[in-house]
Amino acid sequence: MAKFLIVEARFYDHLNDMLVAGASAALKAAGHEAEVITVPGALEIPGAIALADQSDLYDGFVAIGVVIRGETYHFEIVAGESARGIMALTMDGVAIGNGILTVENEEQALVRADPGQKDKGGEAAKAAIAMLELRNRFA
Repeated sequence: MAKFLIVEARFYDHLNDMLVAGASAALKAAGHEAEVITVPGALEIPGAIALADQSDLYDGFVAIGVVIRGETYHFEIVAGESARGIMALTMDGVAIGNGILTVENEEQALVRADPGQKDKGGEAAKAAIAMLELRNRFA
């Protein structure tokens, strides 16, 4: 059994609830333990994961958030930089599943967040498990 930290940028409560539920269910089904923390926004997720990884309390991480395109360039910055930060940590050997949705509208987010539909939270948890297994294999 491994211990995972789900790091959520809680901006859209109803969407995050579904994403966290999907991630938690996938981790539990695989026999793992999970804890959830909340950060202000998607840009803070990589930093929170980096800090938590230094603690050696967790074996892997699931990033959860929703970024919906608006009328300004802010969407591109948040979507790109949060993904870049997560990728940098992954390249350093941190086992992370990226469940940050980057969508055009709330309807797209609902379909992707819903565990009964696309279950992107569950998929992110499964990716984190797979990355942890690979890290352990090559350790």
